[in-house]
Amino acid sequence: MNVIMAEPKITIGDNPTFHLFGMTFDTYVIVATLLAAAIVLGMGWRARSKATSGVPSKLQLFFEFLIEQVSDLTGSVLGEEGYKYVGIGVMLFFFILVCNWLEFIPSTFQIGVTSDVLPAPTSDVNLPLAMGLTVFFYCQYLAFKKRGFGGYFKHYTKPMVVMTPINVIEEITKPITLTFRLFGNVFAGGLLLVVVAVVGQKLAGAIGGAVALFGVSLIWRPFDTLFIGAIQALIFALLTIMYIGMSTSTDSH
Repeated sequence: MNVIMAEPKITIGDNPTFHLFGMTFDTYVIVATLLAAAIVLGMGWRARSKATSGVPSKLQLFFEFLIEQVSDLTGSVLGEEGYKYVGIGVMLFFFILVCNWLEFIPSTFQIGVTSDVLPAPTSDVNLPLAMGLTVFFYCQYLAFKKRGFGGYFKHYTKPMVVMTPINVIEEITKPITLTFRLFGNVFAGGLLLVVVAVVGQKLAGAIGGAVALFGVSLIWRPFDTLFIGAIQALIFALLTIMYIGMSTSTDSH
């Protein structure tokens, strides 16, 4: 009996979409993003409702550990004023972590042929870009609030007027850096598995491709999704805190 298998191919952004107000939306990415947000909000709500000063639950211990680590991070970067931004750091880290770890759930029928039904939302450039722009505009708001209208624009002329174009370019590249550092690392991990499936099936047929994919997934997937995913979430949160610190600094600091 002949086994008919679809030929794998490498595609980017080839997912079911729908259109609304002249814009195109990726169905799978939106569903995965909403699921990640629901997980974060649900776990946060449950930890808050079950919080106790007595013997803490495992979930409460997790959140206490996370808040403590982010508090130490913001304190070392921003000083005592940084503690009011702990919530932002915790939210960003935990949300991105859940988004990245969704990739660990097998949700594709045939790698290289069908799309993940539940992809890591951060593997699509739109979510990292949206978060990067949100952080950027939030930092601009904090800078205006801290320095005032004149002080905000004067800051770009430091330490001398001739440096103004460089300072402006440096500021503009911040959301670009946040976006492509997160997107590139998460997307590359998933792309590697697709490449293995395509090359393996081309060289050794369907069975050889499946064996090669299984071997790489067994080694690479836990490292890439669990470890690299956590590192990328931490880096995004750390850079956000650093950008907030740069936006709220004054000449006297």
